[in-house]
Amino acid sequence: MTTFLELGLNDWLARQCAAMGLNRPTEIQLNCIPPILVGEDVIACAKTGSGKTAAFALPVLQKLSEDPYGIFAVVLTPTRELAFQIAEQFSVLGKPMGVRVTVITGGLDMLQQGVDLSVKPHIVISTPGRLADHIESCTNFSLKRIKFLVLDEADRLLEDNFGSQLEVIFKVLPRKRQTVLVSATMTETLKQLQDLTMNKPFFWQQEASVATVEELTQTYVLMAADMKDAYLVHIVQSYTEKHPHSSIIIFTSTCKYTQILGMIFGEVGFEVAVLHSMIPQRQRLSALNKFKSNEVRILLATDVASRGLDIPTVDLVINHNVPNRPKDYVHRVGRTARAGRDGVSLTLVTQFDVKLVHAIEAFINAKLTEYKTNEKAVMDILSEVAVARREAEIKLDEQDFGEKKAVIKRKCLLEETKDREVSQKFRKLEHKNKNSRQKSFIKTSKEKSVK
Repeated sequence: MTTFLELGLNDWLARQCAAMGLNRPTEIQLNCIPPILVGEDVIACAKTGSGKTAAFALPVLQKLSEDPYGIFAVVLTPTRELAFQIAEQFSVLGKPMGVRVTVITGGLDMLQQGVDLSVKPHIVISTPGRLADHIESCTNFSLKRIKFLVLDEADRLLEDNFGSQLEVIFKVLPRKRQTVLVSATMTETLKQLQDLTMNKPFFWQQEASVATVEELTQTYVLMAADMKDAYLVHIVQSYTEKHPHSSIIIFTSTCKYTQILGMIFGEVGFEVAVLHSMIPQRQRLSALNKFKSNEVRILLATDVASRGLDIPTVDLVINHNVPNRPKDYVHRVGRTARAGRDGVSLTLVTQFDVKLVHAIEAFINAKLTEYKTNEKAVMDILSEVAVARREAEIKLDEQDFGEKKAVIKRKCLLEETKDREVSQKFRKLEHKNKNSRQKSFIKTSKEKSVK
């Protein structure tokens, strides 16, 4: 059995892995840590829960310990929550060497982030948009000396609407650097990148006939569309009675429906955490921390929680809607059955979703099995859940929930514009002071030469 030491990692990193419960390398770690350590670019694709973060964090930390300076590595992620989770792993694994990690995402104070970047942390973990904003508006940090660029969830970064932001970032990065791309799903973009890149990267893809892990039991419940919420409440009630120490993630299609379901569950006696993009960032982090610490056992979320989050107590993932893209299904259900643990996924299927389910089954190369429910118990709570939903919708309409989304978006844009303007003022002031110092120095030098 291969150990972390045999992969070429130092003693202190191997000890830190053992302290975290990482006793032996996973497949992606076994195959990708050695080429990263010898300086190769890497493209890696492995199932969710396979240890991708440690696969790049461990060699980056080892290289950093050999020649520590800031800013040494930049890690880009598509979601804020994933950025904070990666930062936690870097901080824990790098604790013996005192690694300094900074998270740069939207929703938090841009000026404070500028200060954090100016003190040159070792590792910068960021979403593309906010880092691009800092590059365009600040001069108090530089990425010209970075040794590593990591794109986590690379498929989404390269295929979604991050193109212009990535272009801004890539322009200021040095040509001589190591690039690591990791993803849970292989796409045509990643394949083309492998073929077109000038420095042929080391490419590794986990071989598997099924796109999801073996420990995951994938199920469905077929129902009428107007009974979906009642079925959801019944399933959660019966599951929590049988598994009181388990945690559940419920994925929904929109921010508004996430909020509605949160209010429904509150009415029927469940404490839940709600996570979506219309919630301020500090509240999003608070909700996630409550769920991680088991203070709350149920998390209702949009797809902002579908990428990379690793919460060991999650035994059940419920898809309230069937995802339109099969790869989104893979990422959602990957929140359970991680690192060799068992888990269950359950998808609520209506008469309108059958084609989507068939597309998912073709993509993962596996069939979903039926999850047994008690239809009589569903009928008993149908009226109660319907009333709770109507009340929730009325409350949200009274709060102008849809309008609030537009207002929040405008506020964010105004805040970011204000942050840029303030940063530009500071930059102009710094430039002015620098010129004044130079003129003063020249004047003094001339006076001394005359004397």
